[in-house]
Order: sequence, then structure tokens, then C-alpha cells
Amino acid sequence: MTSPADGLHRVAVVSDVHGNVTAYEAVLADIARRGIEHVVNLGDVVGKGPRGSECIRITRDRDIPTVRGNWDAFIARDDEHPWEHPQWVHDELTPADRLWLADLPNVHELVLSGQPIRFFHASPVDEFTRVYAPTTEAEHRAFVAQTEFTGDGPVPTIVGYGDIHGAYLAVDYGITVFNAGSVGNALDGPGAPYVVLEGSLAAPGEEEPPGHVGIAFVRVPYDVEAEVAIAQELGMPGADAYALELREQRYRGSAVPAS
Repeated sequence: MTSPADGLHRVAVVSDVHGNVTAYEAVLADIARRGIEHVVNLGDVVGKGPRGSECIRITRDRDIPTVRGNWDAFIARDDEHPWEHPQWVHDELTPADRLWLADLPNVHELVLSGQPIRFFHASPVDEFTRVYAPTTEAEHRAFVAQTEFTGDGPVPTIVGYGDIHGAYLAVDYGITVFNAGSVGNALDGPGAPYVVLEGSLAAPGEEEPPGHVGIAFVRVPYDVEAEVAIAQELGMPGADAYALELREQRYRGSAVPAS
């Protein structure tokens, strides 16, 4: 894999694509422009946006390691949904798409600069338990908990997740937590955010002492109106609320901007 001239390895972390092909392609093009080949996806590939099946195809074709998000889970799990929009999202997918979503893992782990890194969609409890930026020591330490959901891999010093559609970085107690934001449905500002991790890779079979891992936040502009037009042309239920989310970062069309 391509690395910077100084020998460091870079990993792009994307999350919450939510069927927004326009944003996903813009982010992947920016990642490629930077020469980054290692990409990790933190789930919610589908839902909210109109082209979940195409986002799955892109992810699978690029062999991007992906964890299961809450939308991925319930869309794949249930064939009938009480609301029109999730039913439409479900029916837009192929049976193979739904099987792929159902088989996604809970977590993805890697080691960079000797530091164990764990990725999950929402929390170490499950993909449905929503957590926000930690404000206490207990909340901070909860991110690195070993649970039935996470398994018993190395206890991480760095945790990356998605779900809340708002990017942030919190560092304390020897633990680094970051949220990658939402590529396809950002509620913390315009554009499509993602994160770049930078560190060293040990040779196979070797270990290295913990070292520095760089964390950079990137936000890519994309053609929001083109994405809105596609949702409308395809007759996606809730397209007007989706348009407000993309244009103004108003959650589900709410009159109050997300904080």
C-alpha cells in the first residue's frame, strides 16, 4: 500500500454513507488523490439516502473493511417495516445486499504505531446504543470496555466510531476517542467529513512500542443538489426532509439545527 515519503502508513476512516453515492464518490476520490489506499468504513452504508445498493457495490468492489451500523442491521434483519421510508430502502436492495449487511462484523481492529485501534459503529455495547463525546472519566473509559459485542481483542488506546453524524476528538486518561462524522448525512456542517490516521506499520510478526498516531479531520464538498435531484427522481419517500438535512443540516427536517 502507498505510504507517505517519510514511511508512515495512512488509513482513511469513513462512516455513515447512508446511500449518498454523490458524497461517497467525492470522499473516495479525495482519499485517492491523497494516495491513501487503506480505507475503513464504520457502518450505516444504507438508509436515509436513495442509493444504498450502489453504496454497497462500491464498498464491496473496493474490498473496504466495514462494520455493521444500526440501519444496516434492521434493514437486513426485517423484511417488513412499519414506516414507508425504511421499507423503500429495504426494497431497493438486492437479497445479496441484505445478506452482506447482515454478515458485517461488530468491530474492526488494527495496530498503528504500536497502538491497538478499535472501530465500531455506535458503542462497545451494540450498534444501536448511541453515545456522545465523553465528559467524565467513566464515560471516557467506557469506550475501551471489553464486552461480548467487542470481543476480547487487545484493549485499544484509540477508538473510532460513527453514528452521531458529528465529528469530534477527545483525548484523556491515555485514551483517544474520535468520531468520523457522516459522509452522506453530516449534521455538524456542510460537506462530507472523514478522518485520516497516520502512523507506522510493524513488519509481520513483529511488535513495536507505542508511538505517535496522527489524526486529521477532512471535509469534502460535493454536489448536494445533484444528490437531492436523484432522491426526488427515484421517488424516495421523505425526499424533502432528506434535502433539508443535506442543505441545512436539519435533522429529519426539524426546524432546529442539530447541535
